[in-house]
Amino acid sequence: MILSVSRRTDIPNYYFDWFCNRIQEGFLHVRSPMNERQVSYIDLSPEAVDCIVFWTKNPEAMLEKLPVLKNYAYYVQFTLTGYGRDVEPGLPDKPTVLLETFRTLSKRIGQERVVWRYDPILFNPAYTPAYHLKAFEKIAQALDGYTRRVVISFVDRYAKIQKNMASLQAWDLPERELLKFAERLAEIARRHHLEVESCAEILDLEPVGIRHGSCIDARIIEEIIGCRIMAGKDKNQRRECGCVESIEVGTYNTCRNGCRYCYANYSETAVKNHVGLYDPHSPLLCGAADERDKVTVRKMKSLRDGQVRLF
Repeated sequence: MILSVSRRTDIPNYYFDWFCNRIQEGFLHVRSPMNERQVSYIDLSPEAVDCIVFWTKNPEAMLEKLPVLKNYAYYVQFTLTGYGRDVEPGLPDKPTVLLETFRTLSKRIGQERVVWRYDPILFNPAYTPAYHLKAFEKIAQALDGYTRRVVISFVDRYAKIQKNMASLQAWDLPERELLKFAERLAEIARRHHLEVESCAEILDLEPVGIRHGSCIDARIIEEIIGCRIMAGKDKNQRRECGCVESIEVGTYNTCRNGCRYCYANYSETAVKNHVGLYDPHSPLLCGAADERDKVTVRKMKSLRDGQVRLF
C-alpha cells in the first residue's frame, strides 16, 4: 500500500512525533470522515507499506528524525509559495527559514525525493500574475539543483472557502490570459532545470509545456523502490486527479497552518478542539477510540508487481 501523510493536515509540521511513534509501534488508527464511529486499523510494518508520500509546508520537524524512516521508501511534497501571512499566517519566514529547510532536506534525502509545490495560485489585488511570476522565479532560482519537479495548480473555489476568497478579493483570470501566465511559469521552470506539472486541473496546459501530473505518482514511486507497482487511479479523488490509490491517514480540521485557501479546515472551533485532543502516543491523530467506536482491520495489499500479499 501507499500511505498519504497527509492531504488533510500537515503531519510533518505539527504531528511528526505522533507519526514516528506510530511507525515504531507498527500501526495507527484512522477515523472515517464519513462515519465518525468507524475506525480503521492500518498496519505500518515495512512489509505492508510500499511508499509514504508526505505533504507539508514546513518539514523542519522531520530533519532530525529521518532515521525513523530508514526502512521505508518515501518522498516529500513541499509547498512553498510567494504568499505572505495574510494568506498563509502560520508559516515562518520563507526567504530565511523555509528555503533553507528545503535545501537541507534535499541534501539529506536527495533532490529526487523532494517535490516543490507552488500551489494553489490565487489572484487578487496583491497577488497579481506579475507578482506570482516574480515570486516563482525567485524560488525556482533558489531551489535550482535541489529538486527536479514543480507542481502548480489554481485555487479551487470550494463552498467551504468562499468567505475567505471574498475577503481576499480573489478573482479569476480569463482562460486566454491564464494560458499565457502558465506558459511563462513553464519557461521559468525550464531555465532552472525543473519539470513542471499541473495538479487536478480541468484546463489542459500541455500546449504551453505543462503536463497533467499526479501528486501520488507511480513514476516517482517506481524510481524510488526500484520496481513496477500495479496501482490504479484513486477512486476517492476528483475525476481530474491523476493520483494512484493510497491510504489517507490524516484528519480534517487539525492543521494549524491556517491557510486561507485550505479546504481541509472549515471550522476554527473544530481545529481548536481537535488540537486540544492531540496525544503523540495515541494510535488516533487528535483523539482516541472508545467503546462506541468500531475498529476494523483494513485489508491491504502490496502494489509491487509480482509480490501481491494480503495483510
